[in-house]
Amino acid sequence: MSADEPSGGARRATKSKLFEFLVHGVRPGMPSATRMAPQGSAMGPPGPPYGASPTVRPGIPPPILEQSRKRTAPTQVQQQQQAAVQSRARSAKRRRMVDKILPQKIRELVPESQAYMDLLAFERKLDQTIMRKRVDIQEALKRPMKQKRKLRLYISNTFNPGRSDADDSDGCIASWELRVEGKLLEDTGKQKRKFSSFFKSLVIELDKDLYGPDNHLVEWHRTPSTQETDGFQVKRPGDVSVRCTLLLMLDYQPPQFKLDPRLARLLGLHTQTRSAIVQALWQYIKTNKLQDSHDKEYITCDKYFQQIFDCPRLKFSEIPQRLTSLLLPPDPIIINHLISVDLSDQKKTACYDIDVEVDDPLKCQMSSFLLSTANQQEIAGLDNKIHETIESINQLKIQRDFMLSFSKDPKCYIQEWLRSQSRDLKIMTDVVGSPEEERRAEFYQQSWSQEAVSRYFYCKIQQRRQELEQAIAVRTT
Repeated sequence: MSADEPSGGARRATKSKLFEFLVHGVRPGMPSATRMAPQGSAMGPPGPPYGASPTVRPGIPPPILEQSRKRTAPTQVQQQQQAAVQSRARSAKRRRMVDKILPQKIRELVPESQAYMDLLAFERKLDQTIMRKRVDIQEALKRPMKQKRKLRLYISNTFNPGRSDADDSDGCIASWELRVEGKLLEDTGKQKRKFSSFFKSLVIELDKDLYGPDNHLVEWHRTPSTQETDGFQVKRPGDVSVRCTLLLMLDYQPPQFKLDPRLARLLGLHTQTRSAIVQALWQYIKTNKLQDSHDKEYITCDKYFQQIFDCPRLKFSEIPQRLTSLLLPPDPIIINHLISVDLSDQKKTACYDIDVEVDDPLKCQMSSFLLSTANQQEIAGLDNKIHETIESINQLKIQRDFMLSFSKDPKCYIQEWLRSQSRDLKIMTDVVGSPEEERRAEFYQQSWSQEAVSRYFYCKIQQRRQELEQAIAVRTT
């Protein structure tokens, strides 16, 4: 079972319960066959929903608006309107948590809907918990997660005595072969790690007196194009036992350094990463209260710091740079081995256990949890169904309110509804003024009409006067 299945299953179960309650009215703990009793028969206004475009009655032509009554919007206004439409379209695609909340009036009409709100609150808490855990996992993955394991090293050799009746030249000369192999103990990973991947370099030093100063070293160093292997083999001619020294340099990830002896005694560390060394220094500074009380950026060195950093006072930001000269490459692992040519010792194998650091298996599970998209499609589908159901409930609530208001006072409600539709139509068609009132003569006999005519003629006269003055100024120039 993958690491993301528990959280994904919990979210999927919560979404399913939310949708089942909205559609069928099943509360948590009720049998699946139980349904809420309908609250009366389905109601709604005949024809299109309330607030939609009115239906045109047969035999009556649709109203045609004169183009002169329409107000042409400037280009900038049109661009703003298009941007607003696009913004509304984008926001409609993005489903929000608020869109899933039932209005208070619906909750008062249907008391059983409180179970849905409880599930919604539980879903919100679950999402917050999962998000917080994801953030914690992301922070944990930024830090190295290592485990101490045992790498068992096997060192063995075989001896091939020379034969005078051999066909080839290699068989006539006595030779020995040294093998260096190893494996990780209790390796539970699916992909076995190669032996050479634990080391940065391997040097085998043979007896210089037997093989000379130019042929007594066998070296292997890691390069970017190195092919990993399960072991190393060295073959040399010889019929006498040879003492050899193996120098193995571990490949630390992240890199580790050996501390200067004075700094190692002060911090109690021998080999550690750079970040761990800086953290240990900061802990020593806080424990001994070496930070300047007036200027927190500076550190007052005690006698040990003065011996190591050779200064009475320094900035904490200077410590990483000063550490460079105090950090040395880590010591190699040194193994002394005897390559025996005695045939009775051929089956003997020397074993050594080395402490190595490997990646924590939990790190792979954390990474797969963050990258996994399992159950996301199903959860998104349930979310869409919940939103659609809530929209349908809100629409039915509008239809119910329409019917109730109409049943109380049909005449007043229809008149108010017509006025509302008229205002909406005027806004939609961008018509200036009131065409119905402008058709009547009484509209132009009101008290303000005389003043409006005077203002109109005054504006026209001023406009004409400015045009004449501009024309006269052009002629004179």
